[in-house]
Amino acid sequence: MKSGDMANLKQIAAELSLSVTTVSRALKDGPEVHPSTVARVKEVAKRVGYVPNHHGRALKTGQTLTLTAVLPMETRDYLSDLAKLPLIEGLTLAARQAGYSLSIYSTTPDDDPVESVQRLLQAHSADGLIITRMVSGDPRVKLLLDQGIPFVAFGRTDLDIAYPYVDIDNEQIAYEATRRLMDKGCRRIALQLLVQKDQASATRLAGYRRAMAEAGIPIDQSLIGDGTFTMESSAAWFDRLLASSDPPTGLACANELGLLGALHALGRRGLVPGRDVHIVTRDNTRLARFLPANIGVHSVDMADVGHKLIEVLESRIANPLGPVATILLQGRFEPAE
Repeated sequence: MKSGDMANLKQIAAELSLSVTTVSRALKDGPEVHPSTVARVKEVAKRVGYVPNHHGRALKTGQTLTLTAVLPMETRDYLSDLAKLPLIEGLTLAARQAGYSLSIYSTTPDDDPVESVQRLLQAHSADGLIITRMVSGDPRVKLLLDQGIPFVAFGRTDLDIAYPYVDIDNEQIAYEATRRLMDKGCRRIALQLLVQKDQASATRLAGYRRAMAEAGIPIDQSLIGDGTFTMESSAAWFDRLLASSDPPTGLACANELGLLGALHALGRRGLVPGRDVHIVTRDNTRLARFLPANIGVHSVDMADVGHKLIEVLESRIANPLGPVATILLQGRFEPAE
């Protein structure tokens, strides 16, 4: 069979003296097919340029073979969505490997999250949804469960019902960041949150409070900042703290943009991170490790988060009544040098 020919399953099966069923299962990594056979089938499929006929499958099954991720814009400021890039990369690659295309449904800070999901349901444009930016008692979860729509949440909410999610243990990250700053001798520790009503910020605050309580350090509310931190807003907030009569000696940053703003504020005052103020940050993009600054980092592999979200969603589509997957991922700490 020449590489320029229109390859199909029957041709691949004939070349390898296998059944069409075996070839089809091998291309889907079916566990019932021996790994060596899977490798042989994929090698021939790649050589001949075989592409699955998803359109034909969609016509037969009624599926769109599209997954939609609802990703709110953080703000309308430049670079505010930087941390989403590795997540989108992971989602896109995993969806493609699973035979789906991925669409991104972006919403503005003013959009109602429930109305956005309702519009997607009315459009019938996706086989499954990924929802993000979870809030307390998030109504989207019950809406999607009632509608019987396959979905997975990136994050958790405090509803007493089972639903599939992939989340990052923000409480533990904030707890460890606070404890590590204490180990550096810090008692005046500032904490960056993002949008206060988000569950991610609520769990982050819980971790900070737990660490402070264990150390017997009273919490100063003036050291806790919440908002959609951009580089500019983070710099302004941290500069105000540094200008106070009792400035912080430690900072737990919410993300890379918050970190960059804080470093800018320190630089303007001639202060050195790791000497005058100790910093631990969560880093979703691997940006922090390339900065010439002495900071501790909690690395989170957002591309891997994207892969896991797709895996869970694909499983829900294939088996809606199956076990409800819940995955909680940890950050990996990299100490300051």
